[in-house]
Amino acid sequence: MAWTFLLTAGMLEIVATTVFRYTEGMSRLAPTVAFFALGIASFYCLNRSLSGIPLGTAYAVWTGIGAAGTALVGIWAYGEAATFMRVALLFGLVGCIVGLKFVSAH
Repeated sequence: MAWTFLLTAGMLEIVATTVFRYTEGMSRLAPTVAFFALGIASFYCLNRSLSGIPLGTAYAVWTGIGAAGTALVGIWAYGEAATFMRVALLFGLVGCIVGLKFVSAH
């Protein structure tokens, strides 16, 4: 269950950072409220994941999911550069995240 909470936390982080794009410097109410609500939900799920995952592993996985996912959303939805090296490094990041799952104490 801890890994489910951690994956959910990472997905919420991706959505939060995507919504952040629309806050216009925190001047638009609805996106700003959504950003904070998603962020709080992400932290809540991250905290719940700590019942079965070491803090260092959980934080690394959470930030990795958020970083890789947000970069992929940028490429897919906003036309950001999808160079070979950028995509290769994102695959490396995801590989490291998966690797942490396999070497983490249960």
